[in-house]
Amino acid sequence: MAELVRQLHLDADVGYHGFGFQESDDSDLPVPFPDDFAQGVFLNAFPGRLDIYSAGHTHTASVAVEVWNERPPMPDPAAWDEQAEADFVSTSGDVAVWSMSLGRADDLITLADSGGVWRVRVSSRGRAEAAALSEGDGTGHGVEKYLVQFWPHTD
Repeated sequence: MAELVRQLHLDADVGYHGFGFQESDDSDLPVPFPDDFAQGVFLNAFPGRLDIYSAGHTHTASVAVEVWNERPPMPDPAAWDEQAEADFVSTSGDVAVWSMSLGRADDLITLADSGGVWRVRVSSRGRAEAAALSEGDGTGHGVEKYLVQFWPHTD
């Protein structure tokens, strides 16, 4: 039975429609954030890196990160605007949060005591509101919300 191992809430600085998660020990990554960021791709995976495309240009997104011991139950699709899954390889067990405009944030997500292969599911809502704010003069705080769930890849 899937059990929640740890949970973290953070604010992600979104700039140029993007933010990301990257292996904390990023010295050997072939494509570090934000190189090759794909505009319009909701979740894009690179070795040791996950890019998230936001509907808003510049704002602060509210992000709930969960680490599970196995695949968690699927969140109700009706409650989310977008959902996607990808693989993620971590060599250290720690993941850093990155901003397009500010670089690496202080937030650190611990997946495990050492590296491994993980599956991640990203769900997002409030995308239309974030896009509308971007078209106006506002930047918004917590309008766009994300749920990011990591669990060990067992396949």
